[in-house]
Amino acid sequence: MVTARQKKMRPAQILALGFMGIILAGTLLLMLPISSSTGLGIGAVNALFTSTSAVCVTGLTVIEVGRDLSLFGQIVLLALIQIGGLGFMTMATTIFLLLGKRITLRERLVMQEALGEFRLTGLVRLTRNILIMTVCIELCGALLLSTRFVPIYGWAKGLYYGVFHSISAFCNAGFDLVVESESIIAFQNDVVVNFTIMGLIILGGIGFSVIYDIVKKRKFKRFSLHTKVVLCVTVFLILFGAVAFFALEIDNPKTLGDPDMPWYSKGMGALFQSVTVRTAGFNTISQDHLSLSSKILSMLLMFIGASPASTGGGVKTTTFAVVMLLVYNTIAGKPNLNLFKRRLSPGIAQRALSIIVISIAIVLISAMGMSLVEPTSIPSESLMYEVFSAFGTVGLSTGITADLHVVSKFILIITMFFGRVGPLTLTLALALRQSHNKSAAYKYPEDRLMVG
Repeated sequence: MVTARQKKMRPAQILALGFMGIILAGTLLLMLPISSSTGLGIGAVNALFTSTSAVCVTGLTVIEVGRDLSLFGQIVLLALIQIGGLGFMTMATTIFLLLGKRITLRERLVMQEALGEFRLTGLVRLTRNILIMTVCIELCGALLLSTRFVPIYGWAKGLYYGVFHSISAFCNAGFDLVVESESIIAFQNDVVVNFTIMGLIILGGIGFSVIYDIVKKRKFKRFSLHTKVVLCVTVFLILFGAVAFFALEIDNPKTLGDPDMPWYSKGMGALFQSVTVRTAGFNTISQDHLSLSSKILSMLLMFIGASPASTGGGVKTTTFAVVMLLVYNTIAGKPNLNLFKRRLSPGIAQRALSIIVISIAIVLISAMGMSLVEPTSIPSESLMYEVFSAFGTVGLSTGITADLHVVSKFILIITMFFGRVGPLTLTLALALRQSHNKSAAYKYPEDRLMVG
């Protein structure tokens, strides 16, 4: 299962190369004439961009999926979304389990890295549970969505739409097949579609280990520290975002201020925007018509993203929580990082800060690169919105993706890859040696440096 060369690689390197392999395979399949609705193919760059967006569960697209891809191409895309959402290592483990293959220690280490677990024990059982949970959640979502799609599109197409959008929502991908409108704006007043997709997005974004912990333990006080932090931060960000978007957009006639929109739809639209902007990519209001304040808020939420070991990207909710706690402790003069009567090690704070700094660098470099090649007619905030969306693997856009320069498309491809694999994981994968190998053997004399 693992070659001699792979044995020399660290788990982070195997994960990064695994995602790259899936992206390249998807690119080749999407380049086939059979994958396009015209039979002429969609082109190498478009195929690479679409494959990367699917595997990285982003949703940014330079084509119209429902119009430009054939049924075969759409099924390929859906498979890439599912593999990207679950993670290639989870899918590989599933295949080996079905074939009766033994999972070695090396492969368990890669699974540990992919799932963000601290222990090696129980990883195979957790993988089985992830698959069971995924099938059950996506099936329930597909059935609920089909009740709304079947009356509109008929049984065959309605059921297919239900399955496609359920998988896309749970994997936080944001790809849709609705040709007649931007994303699912046509369903902005539909309570079933809105809350089903929001539910799928939230479940996919909190992480598999959190779902498993909730199902197994059921009571909040029995949950692990990780589960408690994820749930609290997720609820806070959703509620804060919903209130903020409602306040910022209620007077905007092109979004929530539309006089023809019912009041329940205005509140539902604000809530949907708050949920989807953190990694999903579906939208019920036009992103291009958002106020500048709402776009800035959206970019902030995109940057935070979903939770570890989930189907989403970004710096993650737990990273955000640790950094905020570190800032609070610095202001308050408290020496220890305490959460729910547990003390966090200093190493966790260092890792969280490293992720934030690396992520900011990625976003800024990507934005600067795109600004060099794009015409001045494209607003700067639209370019920034695109970059934050790519890094957070969100997929929301102001409508400029298809018109971007080919260099900008490659910049977004790299940004999506960084956002999905994880900035710190990818940095470790590219590192030649771990810093503690030699430096831990000695220490320099301590001194002071003025900061701030």
